[in-house]
Amino acid sequence: MKHISILIPKGAVALGCIDGSFRVFSQVNEFLRQTDEDPLFSVQLVGMTGDTQVYDRLFSVKPDVTIADVAKTDLIIIPAVNGDMDEVIEANREFLPWIRQQHAGGAEVASLCVGAFLLAATGLVDGRKCSTHWLSEALFRDMFPKVELVPDRIITDEQGTYSSGGANSFYNLLLHIVEKYTNRDLAILCSKYFAIEIDRGSQSAFIMFKGQKDHPDDSVKEIQSYIESNFAERITVDQLTTHFAISRRSLERRFKKATRNTVTEYIQRVKIEAAKKGFETSRKNITEVMFEVGYTDNKAFRTLFKRTTGLSPVEYRKKYNRNVPMPARY
Repeated sequence: MKHISILIPKGAVALGCIDGSFRVFSQVNEFLRQTDEDPLFSVQLVGMTGDTQVYDRLFSVKPDVTIADVAKTDLIIIPAVNGDMDEVIEANREFLPWIRQQHAGGAEVASLCVGAFLLAATGLVDGRKCSTHWLSEALFRDMFPKVELVPDRIITDEQGTYSSGGANSFYNLLLHIVEKYTNRDLAILCSKYFAIEIDRGSQSAFIMFKGQKDHPDDSVKEIQSYIESNFAERITVDQLTTHFAISRRSLERRFKKATRNTVTEYIQRVKIEAAKKGFETSRKNITEVMFEVGYTDNKAFRTLFKRTTGLSPVEYRKKYNRNVPMPARY
């Protein structure tokens, strides 16, 4: 039997991560019982102390055991904890050496959404891939530069450490773990029971590009604003160097340092974000939206859009535009 330890942290925990994890592994046990097989998982809620934690002022969660009571476990699940991440890590610091010790003893560790900050604070994902909520990308990169952040991923599976992307994508990670620990059939059964789309690999379609502006370089901010106000034009790096009287080398260096994007990447992301809005809110066809955001090469636009969002322009429009006719039902 595999021992599952769901952490009960201090702070603004996303209660659904705790409840969802408990229910998925408990339901797998129930499926096994229905076929006269022995349950596979022993699921416990584990706290730093035995104190009841209150989330969202209304919901109380009492740990089954404390970390001192758990000599060995097979899987540690770190739920999402929101708020000031330095404070979150400090409030839950007692978990970190226990997680490292358990991992050294063979336990796997899975972070859900922004639970990745606590996982990264252990040092276990230094040099490894890790995902988190796309809104937290900039902060995560600042705090944990040694981690290879892949914010477009729904899940990562790296040598005994797992992570999931934003919000409810943690269910996809749970299905992935269920399949690894049991079999494909049980994972599919869980996906159907909980109505979870199985095998989603990317959260790119959900990412909203805001641009990194939490930096002190006012000149770069001015250039960012210019790009965002003129996305319909054909903007080049050379045009920007002339317009703002700055050398190309200086522009590229300062822009990448401030925004974590090259100038070209930033221009592309702004244009694609504008195209997404066009597909979401208008009845215009693909070519019309493409022209409105400053592209004339149909193939190049479609390739860039798919690479950025994970969906083709047609797929994106069908998914997010309520005015697109639904297929006829027979």
